[in-house]
Amino acid sequence: MSRPAQKLSVIIPVLNEAENLPELNDALRAALQGIDYQIVYVDDGSTDGSVPKLAAFAAAEPTRVTVVEFRRNYGQTAAIAAGIDFADGELIALIDADLQEDPADIPRLMAKIDEGYDVVSGWRRHRQDSFLTRTFPSRVANGLISWVTGVHLHDYGCTLKVYRREMLQGFRLYGEMHRFIPAYAASVGAKIAEEQVTHRPRTRGKTKYGLNRTVKVVLDLFTVKFLLSYADNPIYLFGGVGTGLIGLSLVGLVVLLLRRVMLDEHMIRSPLLLLTAMLFILGVQSIMMGLVAELLARTYHESQAKPTYTVRRVLNGQSQDR
Repeated sequence: MSRPAQKLSVIIPVLNEAENLPELNDALRAALQGIDYQIVYVDDGSTDGSVPKLAAFAAAEPTRVTVVEFRRNYGQTAAIAAGIDFADGELIALIDADLQEDPADIPRLMAKIDEGYDVVSGWRRHRQDSFLTRTFPSRVANGLISWVTGVHLHDYGCTLKVYRREMLQGFRLYGEMHRFIPAYAASVGAKIAEEQVTHRPRTRGKTKYGLNRTVKVVLDLFTVKFLLSYADNPIYLFGGVGTGLIGLSLVGLVVLLLRRVMLDEHMIRSPLLLLTAMLFILGVQSIMMGLVAELLARTYHESQAKPTYTVRRVLNGQSQDR
């Protein structure tokens, strides 16, 4: 299949994977034959001898291999963000260093990009991990993320993905946010496809994933939902909550008045009066927070001359200075 002359940058976060690196590097070179590529290894504070092996790869192929070494462990999301910063390809592929994902699948995902997609996400349909500690929590998280973001993927946790570079511009990655990149891309109009990929059992090294990651994903999901739905108009969230609270306070006040008229109960003696007052105060505070958040959102966009839209292309148009 003919392929547009687009350079591919493959980003690999590395944390104590010295036993897997030689085989991984050979597999990548074999899989990417005939493709203009760059491999970006990001060492995330390894302590097992991974760095010397990565340095040897860079010395052997200085034009193809880039190694970024962190001073300490910052996490997978930070490693991916650094890899994107040091990548120079028009296409960006992500893959783990543990050899559970097969580099030979990368050209298939690139072929899907050629069909007009902006993001192609790997789907480990037949996972070779423990069901109780890895597969089941992952399925729950995938369902929750799909429901909250509206971007339905079977396997958000699969690192193996290919992106058009422009889909990774305009936002920074924090926490465990790397798994939500497809949702961010969808928010700017990306066309997303899913492709089944090979998944193999880990044979060397120790897994870096556990049940605690599921908790982090749920917490990060609150941030993602806010950024996707309300970052440009936070008053819709805070104002909506505030209006609802004020509405409940008014309902409580009506109930108090009815009980005073019909049952001759003193309003001051009812705990409902305190609850009504608290709901009203919280409602007003929420609306005020929304107004402050609106000012911050506008300051964010205007101070950076950051547009509130994204353009796929312009036909017969003139460039404009902002």
